Amino acid sequence: MERRRVSSGTEWERTVGYSRAVRVGDRVEVSGTTATDDDGEVIAPDDAAEQTRRAIANVEAGLSEVDATLSDVVRTRLYVTDIDRWEAVGRAHGEAFGEVRPATTMVEVSRLIDPDMLVEVEAVAVVDDG
Repeated sequence: MERRRVSSGTEWERTVGYSRAVRVGDRVEVSGTTATDDDGEVIAPDDAAEQTRRAIANVEAGLSEVDATLSDVVRTRLYVTDIDRWEAVGRAHGEAFGEVRPATTMVEVSRLIDPDMLVEVEAVAVVDDG
């Protein structure tokens, strides 16, 4: 089966040995994605909801490169550095996914790679090529 990889262009992909997203057949796996802009800078350092929106937008951009959309997402994982912000993160996730309503897990972690990062999002999509 063909393997299609998406690169975000960061230096870390080659060093760590990962891809932004990988599609094999009808399945797409999107790596942990944070709220960074096109220059790799963290946006909204103290706003968990806005970071969630941006991270999901970045997930969506990766999906689009392998002919998938947010509507194809069947699973997300949300890693947050402060579980007390769960409602803001959850609402932003709900805004993005609406009736898609993927299976979702939210987990508090002690920290992410940058102290300004509050949220990291992973996604799994299944594309109906029907």
